[in-house]
Amino acid sequence: MARVGSTALRAADSCSQPRLECSNPGAPPQAFGCSIFPSSIATAARRAGAALHWEERRDITCPLLFIQLNQLLSTSAGLEWREMARWIKFEEKVEDGGERWSAPHVPALSLHSLFQLRTCLQKGTMLLDLDATSFKEIIAELQPALRERLAALLLLQPQHQPTKPLLQNRFRKKVPPGAEAAHVAVGEVEFLEKPFAAFIRLRRGVSLGSLAEVSLPSRFLFILLGPPKMKDYHEVGRAMATLLTDEIFQRVARQAEHREDLIAGIEAFLDELIVLPPGKWDPSARIPPPSHLPSPRRRWAGGRAPQPLPAPLQGLSGIPLFELERTGRLFGGLLRDIRRKAPWYGSDFSDALHPQCLSAVLYIYLATVTNAITFGGMLGDATANMQGVLESFLGTAFAGFIFCLFSGQPLTILSSTGPVLVFERLLFSFSQDHSLDYLEFRLWIGLWVAFFGVVLVATEASHLVRYFTRFTEEGFCALISLIFIYDSLKKMLSLADAFPINWQYRLDNVTSYSCTCNLSSPGEPSSRGRVGSRKLMPQDPTGNLFPGWMREAGLSRTQCLDRGGHLLGTSCQYVPDVTLISFLLFGGTFLFCTALKRFRSSRYFPVHLQVRKMVSDFAVILAILASCAVDAALGLETPKLLVPNELKPTNPARGWVIFPFGANPWWVCLVSAVPAVLVTILIFMDQQITAVILNRREYKLQKGAGFHLDLLCVSLLMVVTSVTGLPWYVSATVISLAHMESLRKESATSAPGEHPEFLGIREQRLTGLVVFILMGVSIFMAPVLKHIPMPVLYGVFLHMGVTALNSIQLMDRVRLLLMPAKHQPDLAYLRHVPLRRVHLFTIIQLLCLALLWLLKSTVAAIIFPVMV
Repeated sequence: MARVGSTALRAADSCSQPRLECSNPGAPPQAFGCSIFPSSIATAARRAGAALHWEERRDITCPLLFIQLNQLLSTSAGLEWREMARWIKFEEKVEDGGERWSAPHVPALSLHSLFQLRTCLQKGTMLLDLDATSFKEIIAELQPALRERLAALLLLQPQHQPTKPLLQNRFRKKVPPGAEAAHVAVGEVEFLEKPFAAFIRLRRGVSLGSLAEVSLPSRFLFILLGPPKMKDYHEVGRAMATLLTDEIFQRVARQAEHREDLIAGIEAFLDELIVLPPGKWDPSARIPPPSHLPSPRRRWAGGRAPQPLPAPLQGLSGIPLFELERTGRLFGGLLRDIRRKAPWYGSDFSDALHPQCLSAVLYIYLATVTNAITFGGMLGDATANMQGVLESFLGTAFAGFIFCLFSGQPLTILSSTGPVLVFERLLFSFSQDHSLDYLEFRLWIGLWVAFFGVVLVATEASHLVRYFTRFTEEGFCALISLIFIYDSLKKMLSLADAFPINWQYRLDNVTSYSCTCNLSSPGEPSSRGRVGSRKLMPQDPTGNLFPGWMREAGLSRTQCLDRGGHLLGTSCQYVPDVTLISFLLFGGTFLFCTALKRFRSSRYFPVHLQVRKMVSDFAVILAILASCAVDAALGLETPKLLVPNELKPTNPARGWVIFPFGANPWWVCLVSAVPAVLVTILIFMDQQITAVILNRREYKLQKGAGFHLDLLCVSLLMVVTSVTGLPWYVSATVISLAHMESLRKESATSAPGEHPEFLGIREQRLTGLVVFILMGVSIFMAPVLKHIPMPVLYGVFLHMGVTALNSIQLMDRVRLLLMPAKHQPDLAYLRHVPLRRVHLFTIIQLLCLALLWLLKSTVAAIIFPVMV
């Protein structure tokens, strides 16, 4: 490591003359030097933190250390070095019997062992920046009087755990790239009368052969040997290893030029030490690793974190303010978005070349198909099929593809949304009540909305997004999630009307049930001996004839009715329990998706097999396949996915191009500006709130947002969808969040006991483009998709709604309302905000959410966008 300059870490007159700082008179000149810390009167934490602050300003990274503790044991064959413990970030011990490692845990040290370690470093040998290329050269620098005996002892081959190379190779994969090794060797020897301690830091990382369990360049060595009368060598070695896992002490140890520097690092460690009183806890208990580790920055400057480096200021929404700063010029924000996103356009395609994107495509495709079918069916019911499933498929494919190709944030998924559906329903009812042509009226509203949207882009109105708070975001996200949940349940309950349950069926009367096909006229008597009448053959539980009998003599129900016959008998109205099996498929799909998504964090299967990750990524696909297999095995005629296979409007009374004049009075084009204002508010809020949620800093996005560019794309698409009579599209919060979640990047390697680090989102355009291409192709995939039961897709719909609802803090605070104080989790905001204020905030949010829900369900829903 380079020496620190005098202006960086020293006071002007703090550097003293070089002096010997090791107990070995023959120590190399690298052990001489002056302190890197500013003043001896400064606290230990401040002096230790100075080195970290210097490295932080120069963006110097500290390699992770793999630390191994070897202890000298007496065996029948003589003395032997044996591996007793190892550390990367947490401690792993060799269990009794030496056949397995313990689970990673937070090391618990005795205070006495730390004091003994400090004494060893104060009085023992210290070699800093030693130039050596082998362990023999290192030993040669030790005390001459003990050199021969120490060499014979230290050069013994250590016994590692585990002994199998395969297990060692698996552990090697857990060590992050660039890591270095530190060796701690302790033990008892007969030839010493007092302890011998040595701390050695090599100038360069050197491979020391099989000294460590894994082959890594070695940087630090600590040796402690002494007479048998002292029994604390093992605990002192653990203390040294634990110190080296501490980020502050490790950085100080790398920068130290003086013995006092290392002692200052120990004192800084002791300053932050928390002591558990004896008798109040079990010392043999192993503390599991925490899910998140605190930053060492808070320990700088005596417990006060230094001022962070200059960073973009954050607005209330958590979005960097420079992305929403007004330029004062027409379309200034749009031009800034284009300049910001243009350099990333090529990488938006190359970054998608990863297997994870395949699972994301399949997942989001099915979610988008489900959404298109559900909202298409609802639009058909609300508009007398002026917009139906076919229009929903075409519009989703076209609008989504164009948006992903040109937008500023291509991770956003365009779709029909609940608030827009509410407005479409109100607009159609208004048109019917006032004898107006719905599609022509809608065309003018869409054109006005596009115009208003372009005006908002030109005036940089998106800068208002910076004032969106968690209150607004959570309320809107909760509303959309509840619409997903409500619609999926509503569709399932409607199956009871389409497929009624045969409540009159009695198993005991099965022998009296029969059904005959009478091919004669309804008024004529039927006879089994006549050719014109055939008795239907016995049926299987689904109501169908057994195939062999049908081919020989029987007529099916459909064949009978097609030939003009009618059915006679007590079992002719038999209806299989489609509703029950549909609910089983619906609930089973939801539970499958939830369980498989959680499988990633389970404890099953080794990490290197990647089974958990694959199962989690393809959770929805596996759930759908399993549910379809169950449906096929039972053979019940559950409602299947209805995909149009013809490019004809759902309603024959309309065409593919809507003309602006002719059906309505001329003044309608002017009056349409009034409802267009409401739609503009709705589109702006729906689009920008979703964009804020997706671009929050916790997702660690690197390519920036594009609020003005996204709003322009949505506005221009309003023109095309209005002219063609297709549904209006805006960012779908739930599906977009699912898209982001499916593209999460995590660290490939993690230390034992450490959770994989979240690295951000795989930002690219290709997954969205492929999803919407598949949407367009789906119109011609009816023979394949028709085998997917609709209850299965409704289960996916429910899963997405519940997942999005559980991802917001509002649900955590709702649970607090029902939870006694002593059982409440230790949440950060509960430490700083009184519980009654938290409850008041939650209740106000719930009341606003309930008001929005009631408002959208009443005749006053026309002002729903204003309330949002």
